[in-house]
Amino acid sequence: RLVREFVAQNNTSQIKHVIQILSQEFALSQHPHSRKGGLIGLAACSIALGKDSGLYLKELIEPVLTCFNDADSRLRYYACEALYNIVKVARGSVLPHFNVLFDGLSKLAADPDPNVKSGSELLDRLLKDIVTESNQFDLIGFIPLLRERIYSNNQYARQFIISWILVLESVPDINLLDYLPEILDGLFQILGDNSKEIRKMCEVALGEFLKEIKKNPSSVKFAEMANILVIHCQAADDLIQLTAMCWMREFIQLAGRVMLPYSSGILTAVLPYIKEVANVCNQSLMKLVIPEDDEMDEAKQSMTLPAEPTSEESLSKPEAASSDLPSRGTSELDITALNQLLSFPCSSERIQVTLNLDGIVQVLDCHLHDTSIGMMTRIAVLKWLYHLYIKTPRKMFRHTDSLFPILLRTLSDESDEVILKDLEVLAEIASSPAGQTEGHGPSDGSDMRPSLVELHVPARAGQLTSSGTKGLECSPSTPTMNSYFYKFMINLLKRFSSERKLLETRGAFIIR
Repeated sequence: RLVREFVAQNNTSQIKHVIQILSQEFALSQHPHSRKGGLIGLAACSIALGKDSGLYLKELIEPVLTCFNDADSRLRYYACEALYNIVKVARGSVLPHFNVLFDGLSKLAADPDPNVKSGSELLDRLLKDIVTESNQFDLIGFIPLLRERIYSNNQYARQFIISWILVLESVPDINLLDYLPEILDGLFQILGDNSKEIRKMCEVALGEFLKEIKKNPSSVKFAEMANILVIHCQAADDLIQLTAMCWMREFIQLAGRVMLPYSSGILTAVLPYIKEVANVCNQSLMKLVIPEDDEMDEAKQSMTLPAEPTSEESLSKPEAASSDLPSRGTSELDITALNQLLSFPCSSERIQVTLNLDGIVQVLDCHLHDTSIGMMTRIAVLKWLYHLYIKTPRKMFRHTDSLFPILLRTLSDESDEVILKDLEVLAEIASSPAGQTEGHGPSDGSDMRPSLVELHVPARAGQLTSSGTKGLECSPSTPTMNSYFYKFMINLLKRFSSERKLLETRGAFIIR
C-alpha cells in the first residue's frame, strides 16, 4: 500500500528508500526470518510498482540473487518465488539484467533440494518465454557467459545450458550460428554425458545447427570450426566420433577448398576409421585436390605482391594447427582478404586456398610406417598417394625419394589388395612424365639412411641423359618410363634375393 501511494505521488526517492530498507535491514539480515520477510517485501514492492518496476530492477534483483546462495533451502525457495514475481511484473525490462539472472538460475538448476529445483524451473520457463517473445535480447553480451558455463560437468547444469541453446536456436531474431565456433567444442563434450536424456537433447541441438549450416553455408565460419571437428573425430566415445565425422563430411562438401588447409589434421582423424562416414569424408576431401594445385606455387611466385608472406603465414597456420591438434581456440582463415590479396576470381567451389602437400604427405607416410593400422587404412593411404601423383605430380616428385623405400617395403604386406594398390602407385611413379623433369629425378642415394638398400646403378655407355637426372642413375629408359622404373626393378630383385619368402609367396603375383 505504501509503495502504491508513492507511485501515485511520483515520489521516487521514497520508493528507493523503502526498497533499501527491505534489502539492507531484512533481505540481507543475519536473521533467517527477517530474510524471508525481506524477500516477500521486495516481491510485494515489485507488484505495487507494476510497469514502473523496470526503473528499480537492479535494487530489487540483487538482494534476491544473494539469497540464492543461502544455506537454508527454504530461504532459497523464497528467493526463487520473490524473483519469479519480480520478473513476472517487469517482463521485457529484465533483459538488460539477463546475465545475472541466468548465472543465478544455472546454479539453482543443480540445487539438491527438489522444491528449490522445481521453483527454479518455473522461473526458468518464465524467463524463456520473455526471451522468446522479445527482440531486445543481447546475444553478444550473453555469449561469453554461455561459453564459460558450457564446460560445466554437472548433469543438471548441462541440461539447463542445452535447454537454453535450444530456446535461443528457435528464436528467429537471434542468430546463434554466428557464435557457433565459440560453443561447438563444449557441445561435443556434453554429447559424451552419461545421461541418455542429455545426450539426446545435445544431439537435437547439434542437428538443428547442422540444418541451419546447410541452409546458409555462405555465412558459416567453417575454417574456425575445422580443428574442433578434427579433435572430436578422434574421440573415444562412439556418438561423439560419429557426430563429428558427419559434421566433417558436410563441411568438406559445403565449404570445399576452404577445408584444404586442414587436410593433414582431417586425414589424421579419418584414416584410422576408414568405414562409412569416415570414408565419405576421405573421398570428398580427395576430390578437393585439383591439377591447378600443381601450378599454385609458380603462379604465386610470378605475382609480385608486397604482402605475399602474410598470405603464406595465414595459410600455413591452420595446417600447422591441425597437425598438432590443439584444444580450444582455432586459427581463423580470412578467405575474403586472401582472395583480394591473391586477386583470384572468387567462387564457392574455387576459393583459392593453397594445398600444403608436405603436411598431407607427412600424415600418409606416418600411417604407412605404422604397422598396427588396418588393411582398409593402408589401402586408403595408397589411394591418396596415387591420387596426389595423378593430380599434383610435380609437387609429389619432391617427396618420391623419401616415399620410395616405404612403398618398396609395403610389397611384403599380407594383403593382396594392399600390394596391388602399392604397385599402382609405384607404376605411376615409374611412368609419370614428372619423373623426367629437371631437378625431380631420383637423387644419387647419398642421403639415404644406411639401413636402406643401396641403389647405385653403374652407368652404361651411350645411355640417355635427357631425363634431367644429370647422368645419375639413369636407366636405359623407354620414352614412357623414367629412371624410377629401373630403380624399382633393381630394388625388387634385391628384395627377392634377400627375402626368399617374398619371392616364393608373392613373386609371381608382383611380377605379373
